[in-house]
Amino acid sequence: MERACSSLSDGAVRRVAAADRLDTLPEGVPELTLGWEALAWCARYLRHPDGAREGERWQFTPRQARFVLWWYAVDERGNWLFGHGARRLSKGSGKSPWAAVMSLVELLAPVRFDRFVEGVPGGCVGRPVSMPLVQVAAASASQTANTMSYVRALVASSPALLAEYDLDVGKEKIYSKPAGELTIITSSAHSAEGARATCVIADELEHWLPSNGGTALHSTLKANLTKTGSRMIETLNSWIPDVGSAGEATFKAWCDIEDGRARDVDRGILYDAVQAPPGIDLADEESLRGALEFVYADCPWSLEHLDAIISDIYTSPDASAARRKYLNQNVASDYSWVDPQAWAACADLERVVSSEEEVVLFFDGSLSRDATALVGCCVEDGHVFTLGVWEPGNAHGRGSGRVNPEVVDARVEFAFEKYNVVAFFADVREWEGFVHHVWPERYRDRLRVWAAPRGDLPAPIAWDMRGKVKEFTLAAELAESEILEGRFTHDGHPDLANHVRNARRYETRWGISVAKESKNSSQKIDACVAMIGARHVCRLVRESSVSSMTYDAFFL
Repeated sequence: MERACSSLSDGAVRRVAAADRLDTLPEGVPELTLGWEALAWCARYLRHPDGAREGERWQFTPRQARFVLWWYAVDERGNWLFGHGARRLSKGSGKSPWAAVMSLVELLAPVRFDRFVEGVPGGCVGRPVSMPLVQVAAASASQTANTMSYVRALVASSPALLAEYDLDVGKEKIYSKPAGELTIITSSAHSAEGARATCVIADELEHWLPSNGGTALHSTLKANLTKTGSRMIETLNSWIPDVGSAGEATFKAWCDIEDGRARDVDRGILYDAVQAPPGIDLADEESLRGALEFVYADCPWSLEHLDAIISDIYTSPDASAARRKYLNQNVASDYSWVDPQAWAACADLERVVSSEEEVVLFFDGSLSRDATALVGCCVEDGHVFTLGVWEPGNAHGRGSGRVNPEVVDARVEFAFEKYNVVAFFADVREWEGFVHHVWPERYRDRLRVWAAPRGDLPAPIAWDMRGKVKEFTLAAELAESEILEGRFTHDGHPDLANHVRNARRYETRWGISVAKESKNSSQKIDACVAMIGARHVCRLVRESSVSSMTYDAFFL
């Protein structure tokens, strides 16, 4: 499984940050999978209970089938590739009927690994789950209604299923002999504690919130499944950012895995989302229709009603809600510094930074509490590129709980060896030795613009942000407007995108700056700070003469 690796300018493969991908489902089909067993079982036993195909054999859409194949993919030892799955799709994409089918698959179908067999589709065969307990979970009973009603409709309209399996169908539970059960569960997390579920179908995760007990239920269910090695499939629409939903937590966990920030991942998260490209103008009907055709490409029943969807969007009093509902976009909250969609629209993954062009660097460092970031900016066109982001305790920090200064120093040295660096500003705190001594001794003669060219102690590199609140606030406001207007590009680096997404609006006496969600938040923003700083240094160099231009003159 490929991860979104760093899009550095020194030859590394470039990939879009996980959160910015328009389509997240793995391509193709896995070599080893029990998914063909699941597809065949559904075609044999299930009938469509309603719609244009009422009474016909059950048939998944191509994307639904591809998810099933990957969901039941195994490695060479017969172990699952994925321990957790989620399908975040636009309203009307058929998530609840699909979830209903999957709950019956988990209750009755041969979808547990038995043995490898050459020549059969998927290279292996399965057996039914022993003593299956399938839980259809939601934050409230009303949220389980759609899925469970569709389960009952499937059973009632499928003669082969009724003939083959002895099912006892109730409103909230279905029993299968000898010891199988499909049941609903809601946000009473205490009652869920310790249940031996073999699979959980978690519905409408965007509504699982701290306020309704949804996040507590989510945590409890995951703990139960971890103890037994069982798995959870989630279905949801896009959530309101920053309200603490379980759906957002799963997405962030998937991004951490894909972008290389998670450690010790035995089994990944299979995440299925199709979101409209950034920059869609809702007022431009042609652009909007094209975006809807993209997100609903696998849903012919919705494509037939695009005019009604467009009408609903145009009459919606909340444009951000319409984007979440129909375009599947995670629209920024009111507290976000910039809309992640606007940031994603500025990405240019094809831009290569050459060794000849002039660049500037900005460094924001921490040894243990926050992240450390080194970001560059091309003087000619303002293109931003990421040279390194190190977060203590993750893969970048090598799990030590502290950033390794030698690794960071080596990256700075690499930047000066590879690029024509004409200015390098660095925050001082916790890196005083490097900022005041080591780096100036090495690089001062190469720098055309100094961080502090005047005063009693001129400094080539040291730019102490504790005394630069006004200057940084003005730089942050300018960077915000440039992002919203698309007036510079960046390399799409996943760590930088994540830190920009984490940045919150922070009002100072001089305007709007950036800050973390809270002082002790684990959501880091240091690469965002370094990006703003790099753009600021770039402007200083542009407005300087070849000989010199002081920092003070820039603000006169």
